[in-house]
This record gives sequence, structure tokens and C-alpha cells, in this order.
Amino acid sequence: MSPRKAVSIGLVLLLHAVIGYAFVTGLAYNVIKKAAQDLKVIDIKDQPPPPEQKPPPPPPEQKFEPPPVVAPPPIVQTPTMAPPTIATVPTPPPPVIHQEAPPAPPPPPAPVVSKAAGPKGDPAAWFSTDDYPPGALRDQREGVTKIAYVINEQGRVESCNVTGSSGSPDLDDTSCRLILRRGRFSPALDQSGNPIKSTGTRNVRWTIPKE
Repeated sequence: MSPRKAVSIGLVLLLHAVIGYAFVTGLAYNVIKKAAQDLKVIDIKDQPPPPEQKPPPPPPEQKFEPPPVVAPPPIVQTPTMAPPTIATVPTPPPPVIHQEAPPAPPPPPAPVVSKAAGPKGDPAAWFSTDDYPPGALRDQREGVTKIAYVINEQGRVESCNVTGSSGSPDLDDTSCRLILRRGRFSPALDQSGNPIKSTGTRNVRWTIPKE
């Protein structure tokens, strides 16, 4: 670049700078002038202070009068009375009434036997040596058993008990067992001829047979 051309370029730049500065300065002046025209000045006057208010007058003094003295009522002492004594009488228990059971009616009278019961066949055949208990036979035990029995209306023995023991329980049991199995009787009759129950007794002798 030649010196002349460089100077020309510098002058052009300087001219642009001056024109820009003048433009900016003029524009700012116009803005300030416009703002000064729009600005309104308001004159604020000082307001006078409010009048002073007088304090209210003090309340009138009240004279204090003491309350009248009232005498307390006289104390009346009431005599203390003891509570009355109430005697409690125990209530007697109700009487116990023992009611006795009515007496049992008397048993009906026993029928009068007009005819006694009789055995059918030979009573000795009801007990034989073939009926000897094996234990008593082995131990060689003998004796007499007394028995009592009841004969019903059909002539059969319906119950038996030992009234005298032979000393051997097996001999006693066999005596009752045989009379219950083999005993046959003509039933007893009352006065009207009707069959009735009756009782009988027997002694059964147990003897070991001799060979």
C-alpha cells in the first residue's frame, strides 16, 4: 500500500468518527431538551402543624369512707344429742315342720293253705351218688345240707337257699341246683281250691358210697 492511499483511508475513518460523534451528541441534546419540557415542577407548600390538644381535666377526687362495722351474729351452740339406740331383735327362724311319712299299708294276709303241696314221685331219687361233686368225692367230704325252697302255682321250685351248711360249699350248691332242676310238686291249694305258692324244706345227706 502506498503512503498516499493509507492517508486517504485514515482521513475517511476520521471523517466517519466526527460525523458519528456529532450525530450522537445532537441526538442526546434533543432527548434532554424533550425531557426538560415534559418535566412539571410541583410546588409543595409546608402544612401548618395541628393545634395542640389540651389534656382532659383530672377526675374529681373521691373521698374514701370506711364501711360500717357490722357486728357478727352471736354463735348459738346447739347441744349435741347422741343418736337413739335401736335394739335389734333377731327374727326367729321359721319352725321346721317334720312331716312323717304315712305308714306303709299292711301286707295282704297270707293265703290260707287248704291243701299242702305234695311231691310227684320219690324225692330221694332227685339226689343220687352220681351227682356227688368230684372235688368232695376226691377229698372224701361228707355232710348234711339243709335247704328251703319255694314252690310256685305250677308246682315247680322257683327259688332255693341253704339254711344249714354241710361244711362244703360244693355240696351245698349241688343240693339247691338239683332241687331246682328235678323237684316237681302238686301245687298247694287255698280254701277255694285255687293253686297258690308254698314253701318246703329238706335235709340232703351226702355220703360217699362204699365199694
